[in-house]
This record gives sequence, structure tokens and C-alpha cells, in this order.
Amino acid sequence: MGVSNRSTQVALGISVFSFLLFIIAFATPYWLVTDGRLQNPRFTNLGLWEVCFNNFQDIHRFYDTRFTGCMWVFEEEYYIIHDFLLPGFYIAVQFFATLCFIMCLIALPLTVGILRTSRDDDRYVVLLLTIGSCEVLASIFGFIAVVIFGAKGDSRDWMPGWQNNDMGWSFALAVVGGVMLLPAGILYMVEARRERYKRLNEISNRDVSEYGDDYYQSQAAAAAVAASQPSTSASAKQPEMPYFAPEPSRPRRPQPGRHHQQQQQQQATAPPQGSIQTDI
Repeated sequence: MGVSNRSTQVALGISVFSFLLFIIAFATPYWLVTDGRLQNPRFTNLGLWEVCFNNFQDIHRFYDTRFTGCMWVFEEEYYIIHDFLLPGFYIAVQFFATLCFIMCLIALPLTVGILRTSRDDDRYVVLLLTIGSCEVLASIFGFIAVVIFGAKGDSRDWMPGWQNNDMGWSFALAVVGGVMLLPAGILYMVEARRERYKRLNEISNRDVSEYGDDYYQSQAAAAAVAASQPSTSASAKQPEMPYFAPEPSRPRRPQPGRHHQQQQQQQATAPPQGSIQTDI
């Protein structure tokens, strides 16, 4: 099982809980609801994909059609009020909420896959990074969706009875689920970084130990080969010459001045030719 340490288990629990909250919010039509103070409210509740009216008639257009009940917002019967029912901010909320939902769907099978992957598998770090990235992106998209809807959903120029309209529990689930996806994704990415550095340290330590073993083994093998060779006689051995052998001495050349003086002294002390030297 790949999820064995505490941080990954916490990230898994938070991500699953966030998935459930946001999927419920994505599918339920209670993002905006009436507070129940009105006797016959023309608007009752609304979600991302469904809206419920009660004898609603658009007074800004000359249509006698009255809408009652809950229907899909892209229903053909709502075609004549699409410009009122689908303003730009509502389309933006649907778009970013759909992106968040898609990121959750991508991360869901990857989360199941990491439960079946060993920590020693090479795909383990890739799965952690992918899940973390998907959840961080999902959190960003979901946060943008709830911020836009919170700022514009209860405005006075959209649904009738705006002073009696409040944010519903689906919107609250979307806020909690979208925000909680961020710490779950960060925990996954931190765990992936930690696992990667751990593997790099193990690889470097393994290389160093293998190099040391090979070196000592080669030294031991060389010593064994040298010990197994037969020893030769001392007479057969050649004398080893030192690396820095002294150079042979050479006679010094006498200086010109001293040699000339010596010759003059010898000529002065030598007897003249033809003379007889007598020692008394």
C-alpha cells in the first residue's frame, strides 16, 4: 500500500471529504434560496444547472408565459428569458465550477491508483505530483466560482425578491469543499518532494558504498596476486637505482687569473738553463 505515512493519509482523507462536498454542491440546486418570509415568492431556489420558479413572469418583456416548477436552466422553455436567466457572471460560475469538477474526476482514479502502488515503485512520485497538482488547480477554480457567485448571486438586478434571497447550503458545501482541496493538494506535493529527495539520498549512498567495496576488493586481489608469485634469488635481482641519482663529479675548471699567477711563480723559481745548481 502506497499510503503508509501520516501526511499522505491526512491528505487522502481531506481530498475524499472535499470531493464529496463539492460533487454534492455541483449537483444540488440550492446555491441561492428564498428565506421563506414571502407568502408566494416567484423565485424559490437555484443551483448551477436547475432553477425553480413559482408563477414567474418576466415583467421587462411582453410575454404572457408564466414559469412554475423546477427545470434545467438550458431548457427550451426558458429560451425567451435566457438573457435574464443566464447573465455573464452565472456562466462564469458554471465554467469554473465545471473545471473544478473535472479536476476532481481526474484526481479520483489517480487516488485509487496510488492506494494500489508501492512506495518503491517509480510511478509513486509521479502519482503524488499529479494528484497534488489536480487538487490545487481544482481548489483555485472552485474558489473563483464561489467568489463570483457570492459577489453577484444575491444582487438586486437578477432574481426577483432579492431582499429575501440568501445563499443556500449547496453554496456553503461548495465553499468548504473548494477551499479544503488546497491543503490536500499541497500535502500531496510536499510528500512527493520528500519522497524524491529520499530516493536521491539512497541512490547517492548506494553509489558511494559500491565504489568503496570495489576499491577494497581490487586492493585485496592485487595483494593476493603479489603474494602468490614465486620469489627470485637475490643474485638474479637487479639493483634498484634511486629515482634521483647523484650526478658524477667533474673537475673544476681553474680560473684564468689564478692559473696565470701559478705559471709565473713556477718560471720564477725554476733555475736558468745551462746553470749548475749546487746544494750546499
